[in-house]
Amino acid sequence: MSVSRLGPRTTATALAVASALVLSGCGGSEPSPEQRFADALASGDVQAAADLTSDPAAASKAITAMLDGLDAQGRSFTVSENGDAFTLAADWSFGEGKQWQYSTEGRVAGDVIAWDPALLAPGLGAGSTVRFTPTSGTPAEVVASDGQPIMTQQVVTLVNMQPPADTSALAGLLTPIAPTVTAESLRAELAKSDGKPVNAITLREADIAPVRAQLAAIPGVELVEQTRLLTVDRALSSPVLADLTTVWQEQQDAAAGWAVQMVNADGTTRRLAGQDAATVPDVDTTLDLRLQTKAEDALASVPQPAAIVALRPSTGAVLAVAQNAPADAQGAVALTGLYPPGSTFKTVTTSAALQDGEVTPDTVLPCPGTENIEGRQIPNDDNFDLGSVPLHSAFAHSCNTTMGRLAVSLPPDALQQAALQFGLGVDYMTPGLTTVTGSVPSAESPAERVESAIGQGEVTASPFGMALVAASIANGSTPAPTMIVGKPGVADRTVDATPADVDAALRSMMRETVTDGTARILADIQNLEGKTGTAEYGDGTRPHGWFVGMNGDLAFAVFVAGADSSGPALEAAGRFLR
Repeated sequence: MSVSRLGPRTTATALAVASALVLSGCGGSEPSPEQRFADALASGDVQAAADLTSDPAAASKAITAMLDGLDAQGRSFTVSENGDAFTLAADWSFGEGKQWQYSTEGRVAGDVIAWDPALLAPGLGAGSTVRFTPTSGTPAEVVASDGQPIMTQQVVTLVNMQPPADTSALAGLLTPIAPTVTAESLRAELAKSDGKPVNAITLREADIAPVRAQLAAIPGVELVEQTRLLTVDRALSSPVLADLTTVWQEQQDAAAGWAVQMVNADGTTRRLAGQDAATVPDVDTTLDLRLQTKAEDALASVPQPAAIVALRPSTGAVLAVAQNAPADAQGAVALTGLYPPGSTFKTVTTSAALQDGEVTPDTVLPCPGTENIEGRQIPNDDNFDLGSVPLHSAFAHSCNTTMGRLAVSLPPDALQQAALQFGLGVDYMTPGLTTVTGSVPSAESPAERVESAIGQGEVTASPFGMALVAASIANGSTPAPTMIVGKPGVADRTVDATPADVDAALRSMMRETVTDGTARILADIQNLEGKTGTAEYGDGTRPHGWFVGMNGDLAFAVFVAGADSSGPALEAAGRFLR
C-alpha cells in the first residue's frame, strides 16, 4: 500500500504542489501503474494520470472537471493492490472539518489502467462530474431595536456592457433611474475597458423589473443576478452599515454548510457528502429607526459636511449615527473624524476646575471681552464682555477668557484626566462599530493648557466622542457604547467616574446654557441640557460648529464643518429633537 498526498496550495490557481510518495513493501522496484496514477492525481498532473489509462482523452476531460469542480485545499490517495485489481482510497480536504473520504475499485491490464469514470468517484459516469459548493440556510437580517429589519439579503442585477453596446439606448433606460448615468459616461467607461465587459450599474429588483426585457434586448448588454445585503429603505444611510455588513457576513460564513455534489449530464445534482448550514441569528442592533431617520432628515439641508450621533446614556446603546452627503464623501466622519471640539470641551475644563477644588459653580470670576493669557490673546465671541460673573454664568455664555484663565493653575494632566472620565481619549473595541473618541494630550505648559481649555490646540474629538461626553455627564459615568445587543464595547482602560456633585453642577450649567445662554434658540425643548461650541481650524476663517446635549435618556452631538458658528448645529439639533 502507498499514499500520495497534496498539501495546501500556495496560489488560487495552482493545483500542482508538493506530493509525497510513501511506499510500503515495494523495495526499490518501479512503482505500479496504479501508484503512478495516484501520484499524478495528487500532484494535479492531469495528462500524466490520463496517459496511464486506456482512454487518455476521456480520462483527461473527467480528471480536469473533477479537480476544477472540487477546488480542494488538499487531497491524498492510498493504493491497495490485489493482483490485477486495486483499491483507490481518496481523502479530499476543503478546510477545517470539511473532509470527503471514499474508495473506488480499478483494474490494470498490463501497464494500462482500464478507464472507468467511477475510478475517480463512486457512481461517476460519462458526462457527469463532482463539485464542492458552500451552502447556506435562511439568511439573517440586520434589525433595529424594535425588531424592524434594517438590512436584508436581496437580489440585485449587474448591468454589464461591452462593445458594441448601444450606449444611447442603454442610457435612455438607465438615466431615469440614475441621473448620473449618461450616454457620455457609458461611452467613457467602454473606452477604458479594452473590449472587456464593464459594469454600467447595479440595480435593485424594483428598479430593473420595469426595464429588464428592454435592457436584455440591447446587443452587448448582459444582466447578471447576485445577492447582496441591502437596506430595506434605500434612503437609509449611515456609516455604521459597513461594520454591520461585516458582522453579518462573518456570521453567515461561520454558519455556512458545504456539499460535494454529483452533477449529472442533464444538470441535476445529488449530494455525496457535506453538512447542512447552521441557523444564523439576526444581527440585533440598538439603532432606533425613528431617531435615525430624524437625524438624517435634520442634516439633509445642511450644505457643509455634518453629522449627528445619538446614544442612550443609561445603557450606552447607539441610537443613531447620521451624516449628510458632503460628510459621506469624506468618510465615516461621525465615528472617526477628529476635529477641535471648541467650546463643547468646556464641559471637561469646568469639570477639571471643579475637581481641583479652587472654584465652585458660584465662584465669581472675570469674563473680559479679550485677555492676554500666557502670551496667547484669547477673545470671546465678538469680544462680548460680562464683567465678573459666577462660573455657571460664564459657562452658559461660553466665556473663553474665563476658561482660559481657569486652566492656567491646573495640573498638566488635569484636562486629560477629566476628559478620560467622560470617555474622551478612551479606545473602545465595540462589535459592529469602529470608533475613535479623540485625543487630549497632557498640557505641560500653562500656555498649552489655555489652548486646551477652550477645545483648541492639540485637543481633538469625533462627533461620537462628544456624544459619549454628553452621555457620561447624563449617566454620571461613561456607559459602554453598544451597537449589537448584548455585546458592549470594551474600553482600553478603567477610569473613575466624575464625582456626583461635579456631574450635577455640570448638568445644571448645561441647562442654564439652554434657558439663558448660547443655546437659547432651543429653550422651548423641555429639559434639554447642552453646550455650544465654535472651533477654529486651519486659517481660522471658517470655524466648525458644535452642539452637544442631553434630553432625558438621550445624549447627542451635532457637528457641522466650516459652519462659521454654532448656529447651524443648533438649528440641526432643533430639527432632530422637535
